[in-house]
Amino acid sequence: MKFSVFTGVFCYLLMTLILFAQDSEQTATDSVTVIFKATVYNVPDSATVYIAGNHPKLGGWHPGKVALQEKSAGIWERVIRFPQQIKLAFKFTLGKWENEALSETGSVPPNHQVTLNRDTTFTVTIPDWRDGQNFHQEATGQITGTVRYHRNMQGEELLPRDVVVWLPPGYADAPEKRYPVIYMHDGQNIVDPNTSFGGVDWQVDETADSLIRNDEIEPVIVVGAYNTGHRSLEYSDTTLGHAYMNFLINYLKPMIDSTYRTLPGREHTATMGSSMGGLISFLLVWYHPDVFSQAGCLSPAFIYKYHNAVTMVENYQGTDKNIRIYMDNGGIDLEAKLQPGCDDMLAALKAIGFTEGKNLHWFLDPEAAHTEAAWASRIWRPLKFMFGK
Repeated sequence: MKFSVFTGVFCYLLMTLILFAQDSEQTATDSVTVIFKATVYNVPDSATVYIAGNHPKLGGWHPGKVALQEKSAGIWERVIRFPQQIKLAFKFTLGKWENEALSETGSVPPNHQVTLNRDTTFTVTIPDWRDGQNFHQEATGQITGTVRYHRNMQGEELLPRDVVVWLPPGYADAPEKRYPVIYMHDGQNIVDPNTSFGGVDWQVDETADSLIRNDEIEPVIVVGAYNTGHRSLEYSDTTLGHAYMNFLINYLKPMIDSTYRTLPGREHTATMGSSMGGLISFLLVWYHPDVFSQAGCLSPAFIYKYHNAVTMVENYQGTDKNIRIYMDNGGIDLEAKLQPGCDDMLAALKAIGFTEGKNLHWFLDPEAAHTEAAWASRIWRPLKFMFGK
C-alpha cells in the first residue's frame, strides 16, 4: 500500500512537471522579444528617452511612461516581450509630446510600425527633438477666409486656451444676417496647418467655404477651442470633462453670441470633434440638448476608459432628446480598435429609437487611418448632415 501511494504521488509530480514544461514551451513559442535600440542626439543631460505606442507594454500612447535605458553615450535600449502576430505602432519622446522625436528633415515623422513574427531588434536614429512651443514644422496649405482669435480664455478649474473663429463667406457684406454655429474641439487642428498636429489641418475652412459657395450647406460660423495638456480628462465624462462642458456653455458660447451675429438657439447650435473630441461632442449633445441639437462624432472614442457613454444610452429611460448624431470611423490601426465602441453605440441608439437617415447617420471608410488628413477627407459629410440644404 505504501508503495502504491508513493508511486501515485511520484506520477502526479511527474505529470505536473511535464505540463509545466509544455506550458513554458507554449508561452515561449507564442511570444517574441523586441529590442528597441535608439541612437539619439541633442538629449539634455537630465533627460530620459521614452517609447510610447499602441500596446499596454508601450504605455498606451502615454508619452512618459515607458523609459529606455542608456546603455552607452547616445545609445538607449529597452527589451520587451510581446505576443506574436501583433502590429505595433510607436514613437519616441523625452517624456512629453511637446518633446517628441523629429526626423532628419526636422519634421514630426509618422508612427514607426512593425508586425511581430519573430524576435526583432528595431533600430532608429533620432537626430533631434521638438522643443515645445518653439517648434515649427513646415506646413502645407493656408487659411481660407476670415479667422479671428480669442487668446487665453479661462474657465473654472481649466487651463487657459486659445479659441479660433472662422467666419463664412459673405459675413462682412450682410450686417443684418445671423448664422448657426458649430463648436469644435482640438481647435488648433481645424483650419490652420501651421498650428495643427503634423502640419496637416482638417481643412474645415476650405471645405465649408466650398459647400457654402455651391449652396450645399447653410453659411455657418465655426468656433474651435484649442486643447490643453488635460485633453483626455477634459474630453471625457469626468470632473474636468464637465468643467470643459461648462466652459463651452457658460463662458465661450455667451461670448461668441455677444461678439458675432449668431443664431443662438439650440436648433442652430452644433458640436463636432474627432477621437476623444468625438466623445465629448456626444456627451455635450446628450447632457445638454437644450443648448446643442446636433453632434458630429468622427472616429469617436466610445471604448475609452474615462466614460460610460454606451451604458448611459443603453440605460436611458427618458423622453426623446430631439437631437441628431453623425458618426463615422476608419478601418486602419487605432480606427479598427475603436470600431467595437462605434458598433455598440449605434446599436444602443437604435434601440431607443434613433433612425439612420433621420436623426442618425453612420459612415465607414475601411481605408482611413486615425489622422487629421483622414478627417479632412470626410469633413464634408457631417457638415452636410448637420447644415445641408
